[in-house]
Amino acid sequence: MNSLDNTKVIKKLDPSDVLGSIEMIGEQFNQAWQEFKEVKIPKNYWPVNKILVNGMGGSALGSHVWRSLFFDQLKLPAGIINSYNLPASLDQKTLYIISSYSGGTEEPLSTFLLAKRRGAKIFGIASGGKLASLIKQGKMPGYVFDPIFNPSAQPRLGLGYSLGAQLALVKKLGLIKMTDAEVNQGLKTISQLNINFGFAKAAAKNPAKKLALQAFGKSLAIIASEFLAGNAHVFANQVNETAKTFSSYYLIPELNHHLLEGLRYPKTNRQSLLFIFLESELYQPKNQIRQQITKKVVAQNKVKSVSYQLKAKTKFEQVLEALLLSSYATFYLAILNNINPTPVPWVDYFKDQLKKVSR
Repeated sequence: MNSLDNTKVIKKLDPSDVLGSIEMIGEQFNQAWQEFKEVKIPKNYWPVNKILVNGMGGSALGSHVWRSLFFDQLKLPAGIINSYNLPASLDQKTLYIISSYSGGTEEPLSTFLLAKRRGAKIFGIASGGKLASLIKQGKMPGYVFDPIFNPSAQPRLGLGYSLGAQLALVKKLGLIKMTDAEVNQGLKTISQLNINFGFAKAAAKNPAKKLALQAFGKSLAIIASEFLAGNAHVFANQVNETAKTFSSYYLIPELNHHLLEGLRYPKTNRQSLLFIFLESELYQPKNQIRQQITKKVVAQNKVKSVSYQLKAKTKFEQVLEALLLSSYATFYLAILNNINPTPVPWVDYFKDQLKKVSR
């Protein structure tokens, strides 16, 4: 029996129920979307002239997704920083979102007082910690959620909360258009994807399990374009953290101006590297052509590639499809690597070392 179809193997390697967190991404999103309807936003938080999100790792994934999805709809700049520092452009008309799943991430939290002094329109999103305390004490408006649908307690596996909350926030401010009907259709799509990609479907008929099997033993390059750019970032992050495997991502058309010349060396690329193309008929025609030519160049350099064709009808649903695909595939890749997908020992080691030198 394939290990990806073996219940005993899954239970042994996944004691924290990462699989359960993935299965409940839709519930996470819906919880945040519905609860946000009761969140109060100060009247002076409109108008704004730009949006800036500060979050690290899993806490920033949702912002990458919605910024790419609504790139052609947003009429003001939306930036993401992962930093102790703030750009000089942050001012009184900036919507400044501090996103920390745990509520204790030091980099974005360290910017709070400076952003306040500059008069930015600060909004926090957290499940607990110092950030949640600041929100509850009235030091800043925000949304504090109870992560009941993330049993693994890992931020990268609770991104339905940050994605749902941030979409609800920018929608409430009138910066994007999204209806409850669109959300409900997206949730239906997720339910079907849980069947298509879920553990119960055998590897022979499961696209996510097939992708994990193809990726096993490889370094990965995730390739996407346009509204799926944020998904490519998420995919690479999940490969790193969940599957403990090296990955990076590149975007078409930008990669066509440099990356293709980097395939020749080292010669080990032919054995060690795998390109994963996220393809969509909703990309503009020129970028669809670029995808096909890029695959030819990769093949001519004798580097392996695989493609996944997004099947959902709308951009929002395709974003969710790519999100579920990457979440399941990286979980299955961890199982193939014979490791528990939950712990992040090197990240924890780094944080411990940082504390020692920061005392």
